[in-house]
Amino acid sequence: MPPKERLGLIAGNGQFPLLVLDAAHAQGHEVVVAAIKEEAFPEIESHGAAAVHWLSLGELSKLIDTFKREGVSRAIMAGQVKHKQIFSSIRPDWRLGKLLLSLGTRNTDSLLGAVAKVLADEGITVENSTLLLEPLLAKAAVLTRREPSDQEKKNIVYGRDVARHMAQYDIGQTVVVAEAACVAVEAMEGTDATIERAGQIMASLQAGPSTLSRALTVVKIAKPNQDMRFDVPVIGVRTIQVMRKAGATCLALDAGKCLLLDGEKIVIAADNAEIAIIAKEV
Repeated sequence: MPPKERLGLIAGNGQFPLLVLDAAHAQGHEVVVAAIKEEAFPEIESHGAAAVHWLSLGELSKLIDTFKREGVSRAIMAGQVKHKQIFSSIRPDWRLGKLLLSLGTRNTDSLLGAVAKVLADEGITVENSTLLLEPLLAKAAVLTRREPSDQEKKNIVYGRDVARHMAQYDIGQTVVVAEAACVAVEAMEGTDATIERAGQIMASLQAGPSTLSRALTVVKIAKPNQDMRFDVPVIGVRTIQVMRKAGATCLALDAGKCLLLDGEKIVIAADNAEIAIIAKEV
């Protein structure tokens, strides 16, 4: 991608869009932000964008018109859009309404893939969301001081098998395991809420006789044939904080497919909490 090219950024919530914007600015790109009103953080206004336009989630025609007017031919989607927002709170314009009616399956991948196709048909290519953030992708290694224990390794093997089967149906990308038993599976609530729920389940089990260890292992994977343009697995320091509170002691990731939003701060937080993090090649 040539320098100084004007890029579009479709911004959801979280730190991910801010990191993309900062990286683009550092690399000499002008960025036009289409910030989703229901999701994007207000501070996106102060991160050096050439322009910030606030759009509602269902305004696909306005998004296209905005990018065309601003001379954007390449765009990046970054930041979470909650599943319940997509399929319950959304008020689609005529273009998005037509697209929704055409979907064979109503999941995030099918919707965002269809949106990307509409944008491409209008001359706007959607790039990989990690295009400017390659250094933040998890490298294949034990990332923390502590390696996973033998039991945690068993949990990871089992958890990856369960997660791979679930992810192919776009149900979720995270499972939480204790002693090779599946405690919680991610659905629409998101990773952190899944970990919190697993902690609550284990706490209730520990209130009486239980054969399961309290220690939880969190396995977060990429989907089969993960489309890196959107819905890329991400973790941040908050994930580690949630794990610590829930009693989770190990986190397993897919190398090269999961974005470490807070970089080394995640590893420092995990070391302080004595949580092991390991990333493996898919």
